[in-house]
Amino acid sequence: MQRRAPIGTTIGMQKIKDRRLTLSLSSRPGLHVGDCVPFYFCPRSPMLYMLHKANSPEIDYKDGQEPIVHLAAGLRKAVGWAEANNLRWAFTDSNAGSYYFEDYADLTDLDKIDWEAVRAVQWSGRRDKKQAEFLAESRFSWELFDEIGVYSDHQLRKVHEILGGNQSFPPVRIQREWYY
Repeated sequence: MQRRAPIGTTIGMQKIKDRRLTLSLSSRPGLHVGDCVPFYFCPRSPMLYMLHKANSPEIDYKDGQEPIVHLAAGLRKAVGWAEANNLRWAFTDSNAGSYYFEDYADLTDLDKIDWEAVRAVQWSGRRDKKQAEFLAESRFSWELFDEIGVYSDHQLRKVHEILGGNQSFPPVRIQREWYY
């Protein structure tokens, strides 16, 4: 994405985006975190909390959480698609933008994720573990998404307007519990 002209609004911390370009995945030699499309396993991520608070000097985006949409996809379906398309995938046991994550490329290792931290509503002291990620090499198919979660009725209408009533898109639902 960084090599393309930006479309839409850029959010996040640039220093972490830059770091992800250099962090290698031990389970997939030659693949870097920044070469992948990242997905959290959790809703209500610590990053979303930072966007909600809109008070970090390291984030230029200050519009809060309401405009953010969640795109939800099934893990096994995503892995199957990646493998069918000769794309590598991995998952991490914590934030893949940190220096101290472990990564895996075998679904039998899913027990390495701290699922209690991932599901936690109060994640103080477990922030990085809450941010375990699934990483798909270079791209991710729109057809893999099962649902689009939004904050409010206003956002629901806006997303429907953007999608133009196309029935091939996944259902859009208000998922207030996915937000702060």
